[in-house]
Amino acid sequence: MSNSAASLEHVPISLPDGITKDQLQSFRPFKDWIATLNKSLGLQTQSSHPFHSDPYALRSITIQSVDRFGGGRLGFVKLTAAISNAAGESLPAAALLRGPSVAMLVMLIPDDAPLESDERYVVLTVQPRVPAGSLEFVELPAGMVDDAGSFKGAAAKEMEEELGVTIHEDELTCLSELASPTVDGVDEGLAAAMFPSAGGCDEHITIYSHERRIPRDQLRDRSGRLTGLRSDGEKITLKVVPMKELWRAGARDAKALGALALWEGLRREKRL
Repeated sequence: MSNSAASLEHVPISLPDGITKDQLQSFRPFKDWIATLNKSLGLQTQSSHPFHSDPYALRSITIQSVDRFGGGRLGFVKLTAAISNAAGESLPAAALLRGPSVAMLVMLIPDDAPLESDERYVVLTVQPRVPAGSLEFVELPAGMVDDAGSFKGAAAKEMEEELGVTIHEDELTCLSELASPTVDGVDEGLAAAMFPSAGGCDEHITIYSHERRIPRDQLRDRSGRLTGLRSDGEKITLKVVPMKELWRAGARDAKALGALALWEGLRREKRL
């Protein structure tokens, strides 16, 4: 029996029609969420923990709805959880579980730029993002990690599909891992990633970077190129911007702002 399954033996779970308990417990985002939550709840035994004197516990879980992808596999799970302490105080616990994603900061350097030059250009995608209400959302290339995939493999795949750039996994630098923090030496087991909406969604985005030199005239060729998998409904146009303008061009995209902050911070500490 898995640790996540064992930890739920005494936790009531309410399910809607269309999903079984076995299906839920085999859904990777649910398994990861339960494992991480239980590790964090377990840290309350430490006397230094702010909730040590009256610890919280997971009392029940209600699955409100599920969405499925092609082939019938689970895609998104919406749930609420009852988490309270002996005093009856509860924590906000509504969540959309969708699992991990990757984002890529791809920097192009003109081959005629001096080696010491900071001239760089970043490749962005422009595509419909209906949840944001936009048909032309500007963002870093990104994609979800499926159950069988590795994070680096997913990043390399998305770069090829969305940017038309083929690279080997060992050519990627994981900015998230290089900058991964611990809080006062405590490890909750959280992924080395950015959580763009931790108040309502489990999604965490591992950010990678890659840079390469290309002929200057290819910079113009890449802007406006149409890419993406049409079979998956992707209609993507590429946009190339000077790196010094990324903060403005990607101001609505948490991935772009997070990648820029990580890259600049790591460069400042001479870790890149």
